[in-house]
Formats: sequence, C-alpha cells, structure tokens
Amino acid sequence: MATPSDEMNTKLTWRRFEDGENKWDSFTDKIFNEDTSHKCPTYVHKTPPCQGSCPSGEDIRGWLAVVRGQEKPVGDMAMGEYAFRRSTEANPFPSMMGRVCPAPCQDGCNRNEVEDFVGINAVEQWIGDNALSNGYKFEVGPTSGKKVAIIGGGPAGMAAAYQLRRKGHASTVFESQAELGGMMRYGIPNYRIPRDKLAGEIQRILDMGDIDVRTNTRVGKDVTVEELEKDFDAILWAVGCWTGRGLPVAGWENTPNCVSGVAFLKAFNEGRMKVTASKVVCVGGGDTSIDVVSVARRLGHIEQTNPTDRPELVVNDGFVAHDTAVTAAAQGAEVTLTSLFPKSNMTAAEHEVHDALHEGVTILDEVMPVEVILGDDGRATGLKIAQCQMVDGRPTPVEGTEQVLEADLIVSAIGQGGDLGGLEVLDNGRGLINADSFYQVPDREKHFVAGDIIRPHLLTTAIGQASVASDSIDEYLQHKEHKKRPKVDVHHFDLDKKLEEAGLAPDHFDAIERGDMRGTSSGNWAVHNYEDRSFAEVIPHDELFLGHFAYTPRIARKEEVPSADDVLGHFHERLIGLDETQAAEEAKRCMSCGMCFECDNCVIFCPQDAVYRVNKKEATTGRYVATDYARCIGCHICSDVCPTGYIKMGLGE
Repeated sequence: MATPSDEMNTKLTWRRFEDGENKWDSFTDKIFNEDTSHKCPTYVHKTPPCQGSCPSGEDIRGWLAVVRGQEKPVGDMAMGEYAFRRSTEANPFPSMMGRVCPAPCQDGCNRNEVEDFVGINAVEQWIGDNALSNGYKFEVGPTSGKKVAIIGGGPAGMAAAYQLRRKGHASTVFESQAELGGMMRYGIPNYRIPRDKLAGEIQRILDMGDIDVRTNTRVGKDVTVEELEKDFDAILWAVGCWTGRGLPVAGWENTPNCVSGVAFLKAFNEGRMKVTASKVVCVGGGDTSIDVVSVARRLGHIEQTNPTDRPELVVNDGFVAHDTAVTAAAQGAEVTLTSLFPKSNMTAAEHEVHDALHEGVTILDEVMPVEVILGDDGRATGLKIAQCQMVDGRPTPVEGTEQVLEADLIVSAIGQGGDLGGLEVLDNGRGLINADSFYQVPDREKHFVAGDIIRPHLLTTAIGQASVASDSIDEYLQHKEHKKRPKVDVHHFDLDKKLEEAGLAPDHFDAIERGDMRGTSSGNWAVHNYEDRSFAEVIPHDELFLGHFAYTPRIARKEEVPSADDVLGHFHERLIGLDETQAAEEAKRCMSCGMCFECDNCVIFCPQDAVYRVNKKEATTGRYVATDYARCIGCHICSDVCPTGYIKMGLGE
C-alpha cells in the first residue's frame, strides 16, 4: 500500500540505516584499513520488485528507462516506438493493462519507501495509446509450418497467439462468443476499456498474419477434442471462466431475479441490458462487484409496466434485449454493495472503491448474506444480511445483528468458475483444468492450458501464463526438453542482447586458439566485472541508497468520475491519460532498482579515481561505469552511495 498522502511531506522514510547506525565511519579508516577485505566492486543486475510483482513479468524498469530518455533507441526509432516494443515483449495489451490492471507492480514499488509509488500504469497507458495513434505494428518472420489450436479469444488466448507467432508458429483461435476479447470485452464496462482501443490492440495481433479466427464456435459442441488433436500440432486451452458462483444461502437457487455478476456484466457489455432494477444489492468486494454496482448506477431503472423489461430476463435469457428507447425514461437506481471485509481490505482497487462511493453506491462492509427473502410470486424482495466475524478462517454471522436490504435484483459477485460442458475429459472435478509447472495438462500430450480456467485471477495473470505456456509449446513442437523455469520468472533485461543491439557485442573467444588465459581482462572477449542475478533475486529497498531520492510527488492521471447526481447515463471514459511530457517526468521517478541509471555518484565519490565512465562509444545500459582494479582499494564508498543497489563489493570473494 502506498504511503498515506498526509504523511508524504512530513514523514520521509528513506533512512538507509537503523538507529545507532546513522553515522559514517571515518573515511581515513576506510581508505587505509578497508583494503584488507580484498573486495572490489562488481556490477550486479537484480530484478526490481515491480517486475517481480507483475504477473505478466514485464520489463517495467526497462521501458520506464526508455520513456524517461535514459535508454536510447537504436538508429532513428522514436522513443515511443522503442518503449512500445520493449513493453510488448511480455504483454501485447499496454493500452488495456495501463487502464484496468490493479497494478501489483505499484504495490511492490520500492519508491513507496520514499513517498509514493511510480505511476507505472499511467506510463504504460501512454505507451499503448501512443502506439495505437502512430499505427505501430508487430514485427514477425516466417512460420515454422506448425499450427496450434487456441481455445478462447480472451487475454490469455490472444496473448498466446501473439507469443506463438513471434516464435514462428501459426494458430487458429476458436472463440465461442461473437467477438474476440473475452473478459476484456464482456466483463469490463466500456468506460473503463474503450472499445476502439481494445479493437485496435486485438487487430494488431491479427495483423501479424497466420492467425486464423473462428468465432461463434464452441469446442466440445461445434468441434470435438478429437478433431483438434488430429488437425493441430498442439492445443492451448484458454477458455476462461464464464459461470458466476451463486450465494450459498437459502432462497438463492432458481430465484429469477438472483443473478451472477458475470452474467450481469455480459448482458450490459453485449448491449442487451439498457436499464436495471430500482433497488440493486450486490454481494462481493472485488473488482467485478465494483463494476456491477457502477454499471447499475449508470443504467438506472424504469417503472416496469411490462414484465418483459425486468433486467433478470435480459441477463438470464441471453437473447432478450431492452429497446434503446427505454433509456429515455430511466431514473436513478438505489445500489448497495456488501462485503465481508472492511473497505480498506476489500480486494477491489482502492481508487475503484473510492469512485463507487463518489458515484452514490452504498457500501456495507464486514457483513455477510444470510438468506434471500422471497415474495409470494417466487421473486426475491430482499437480502437478509448480518454483521460477521471470522471463526477458524470462516465468516460467521453475529447473532442479533440481522437486517433486510430491500432488493429488486440481487447480484452475486463472489467468484467465477469454468463451463466445461462437452469437455468433461479435461475437468478436474472443480470446473477447472489442471496444469503442471510448464502449463501443460498432466498426462495429455500436446495439451496446454493458461488463464482463468486454471484458477480465476487477474487479466495480467492470464497474459503471463500464456507467455510461459507459449514457451512450453515452442519447446514441445521442437521436441526439446522443457527448460527449468528461473526462480524469478519474468522478462529480464539482457545485457548481451543490448550490447548486440548497439553493435558492441564481445569478440568471439576460442580457448584453444587463445592459449594463455592470463591477462584476458584487458581483452574484449567477455563482459567483465558484471554479474546477472536477476533470474534468482529481487532487490529489496534496504539495498538501495534511498537518501539520494528527493521528495517528488507522483503525476497522477486525472479522472472524470461523475457525482451521485450526474452518474445516470454517464458512460464516458473515466481515466484521462498523461501526455508525453508528463509520462517522461513520471518515468523519471523510477529508482531503477538493481540497474545503473547513470547518476555518477560512484565516479564522483571514489577517493582513488578507480571508478570511471566507460567511453561513450562503448557504453550502453548496464555498462555506463567500470572500475580500474589497479587503483581500487576496496573502500566500498561507491557501493554506499549507489542509489540503485547495482554496485556490490563482491569481487575477490
């Protein structure tokens, strides 16, 4: 969680040392005594916690360095295009994820120890929107002749199609709905995900070529598993979770005006549901429940003289739709959200909870549903709730605290499950599909899986799983053993690749041809005094010199959040993105944890002039400074003043 705003100006938390360790040792002692350690600086690359927290595994520090202007594009490529290409190595949806990802990267950001996290989502949105505005396309090569069936055209399925095509493999995407996008299209409202930008990011993937699409096609019904096994070299199951869990209370089952959050949002996003009920109660606490109540406030209700206008008929039927004309008579809806947990502990993003309250939603926290109250006609008239407490990890109602919330529509947004009708051979008994550590379906050759159907989670999680599954499929198609995944399994900065990109790759080294190995440190056969631990370690804040960083407020995106009086019919996009200048300034707040960001502290403070800048013609990201070990005495001042924790006194151990 970010530092509260009222503490940002008064309670900086950058102290490097614990109490009692706040004084520098004598520089004289360092210079004349510390050299007995025989340790000199090594430049050690580690993974920053933003990347370690990102389920997609994006090289966040890398593309922030590009946007801030520190890492330069090669040739005449524009900064925005270079940032786009770096960010989409992991995630082909920067415009979408910059808007709706709940940003665990920002929770993990070490900048929280200074004042406030870096606005990673905001910069990513700028990268994505700028790429769409400029028409940037993905670059691809020839295909391998192999073809993969991808079942599901949501974030996991489309991310897999993208990653597989980058590896040279063609695919066919089977989608049961009329359009691609999955939960990005059918589960998230358009004022959070603009449909033109979603369409643009999907089309950019299809424009790579050799990606066929079959919509309105349900595998298990229209196409059999056996046909897929016969016609394709591999199969990826990315079917998502389209069934919502009902409330586990008396009166819920078979009550017509009790619906799931998934079905409610799908009916709205398909354009079929134009109005909702007069009194809506939603049970949840996560992002889906926030979307439900926010949509309900925007839709409002009409005085229903015609029973066919009831919203549950539109939600449950799948074919019935409201006439657009009914919206003209819409009035505000009374909307209540109930949550087991306090508002501060709800799983929904904090700003989403704040926005819902501003829009006029009533949130009752630390309560649980007890019973659906039914009328004589079998429809729900209310939901009985009670205050709750956790007993042995389970919510338990507090006796004597019951109350009834009047309701014309009750929505359950407490979780989702899979619909594996026709695919029972894959069902693990819980409506989901099992996966091993390589995202292969156990004991089923050529079958792989990614996304919510493994376990419902975030969009970014599905995209990250698709990337790993694509690696596994690529290895399978090439008849290779699966490589052991690294401990920190993300898209890492690759110094060798960067040197090659800049035309600075080390010379070829042949040990037999070289003969005598002594004195090779002066040659250009390797990257000297550099160690890559990014695959094994995430760098914590206490390895940084946080005193280097001054208080710099975050450049927050503006939001157009309607008030309770203005929310009815308000479907404009809420987020107002940063412009290029703002994005660059916000990116400069990144502390570049675990990677040199060229501050010159080590060069300035070295008492022996042992640390020096690499010649500009030979320098690149990660190779800005080097050490003359003939001069270094091991005083470790350079390590003490390194803001990013990139310098470690390890050489000589």
